[in-house]
Amino acid sequence: MKHIKLGTLDVGRIGLGAMGMSSAYTGKGSDDAESIRTIHRALDLGVTLIDTAEIYGPYANEELVGRAISGRRDAVVLATKFGMISHAGGGPGHRDSSPASVRTALEGSLRRLGTDHIDLYYQHRVDPDTPIEDTVGALAQLVEEGKIGHIGLSEAGPQTIRRAHAVHPVTALQSEYSLWTRDHHLQALRSSASGRGGRADLDVDCTWRWRA
Repeated sequence: MKHIKLGTLDVGRIGLGAMGMSSAYTGKGSDDAESIRTIHRALDLGVTLIDTAEIYGPYANEELVGRAISGRRDAVVLATKFGMISHAGGGPGHRDSSPASVRTALEGSLRRLGTDHIDLYYQHRVDPDTPIEDTVGALAQLVEEGKIGHIGLSEAGPQTIRRAHAVHPVTALQSEYSLWTRDHHLQALRSSASGRGGRADLDVDCTWRWRA
């Protein structure tokens, strides 16, 4: 497996997203043993980046990944996401990236994943009610505490990326990638490149999106 640097984070070029094992698609949650074998096989083949989120299930996917990587944590670059569950009473489906909700979300993810740190912690979606500077400021504090290693954004626009990066380096941007309409993604790529001295290092979720 060839590797690439996302900022200072070393990852295999191919990662494994675990969402469909517990969420969204037909057959989700029907065979956890097979899902765990799939994760183990990916690691055996040299995959290092395993991606999950608290909203997948919700919570069940993190628990599954936690079981799968037990005893193999040092071989995994572990990525998970927050922000699609409000821990202030709104529950799943309510965007909340307030500093208090971020910290509560992280503590839950650490517990479910059976680890003391997350290598790459993403804001799953931008919270329109919380300035990105406040969210990234809270994440920066968690970096200082050693609970997360790197900060990521998902489905964020160019201005949000720039504002976030001004507070703390953003290591990765994860976005659904459309082969049909690329304007938004090109803008995001340019923003990421400008923040990295002309070099864009992105964790891109290459997912087909049909545009009529």
